[in-house]
Amino acid sequence: MNLQFDIIEILKVTMVLFAVIDVIGSIPVIIALRQKVGGIDAGKASWISMAIMLSFLFVGDAILNIIGISVSDFAIAGSILLFIVAFEMILGVQISKDSVPATASVVPLAFPLIAGTGTLTTLLSIRAEYNLLSIIIAIVLNVIIVFFVLKFLSKIEKLLGVGGIAIVKKVFGIVLLALAIKLFRKHTGL
Repeated sequence: MNLQFDIIEILKVTMVLFAVIDVIGSIPVIIALRQKVGGIDAGKASWISMAIMLSFLFVGDAILNIIGISVSDFAIAGSILLFIVAFEMILGVQISKDSVPATASVVPLAFPLIAGTGTLTTLLSIRAEYNLLSIIIAIVLNVIIVFFVLKFLSKIEKLLGVGGIAIVKKVFGIVLLALAIKLFRKHTGL
């Protein structure tokens, strides 16, 4: 288990997870959810999403071993999924058809919106490339960001405006697309 502190690596992983979680790009969905349920518990959603991410980070590899899939295979599959998510962000299209039912802060906010399939796939994919301590710190930093975004949702919505949210989503889509290509090349030898 590699537990080396590397600030540059932590920043890289934090940015990757920030792009995948896409809490800024999800603000319109979160606002609609808040209107349906009457409020969002920022603390509860944050803690549960962090627990899901950390659990998958540690047991996801064991699950893959049980079903006979290597981390490289999962990284390639993850890179393809990231590629699709990046296209959704950049082009403003929706390929996945997950609906957002009117429920509590746990479902659909913590899972699958924050700690969804893209995030979980990314965690295992980046685990093949970055050290574990960097990933854990990046998860914690992202959950802190998620908490503050959820806590101050109304103020952020007013500050960024519709155009600002769209720009942020496109920029992180391009970062995500570059990461998908990097992961694919690394694990396929291209």
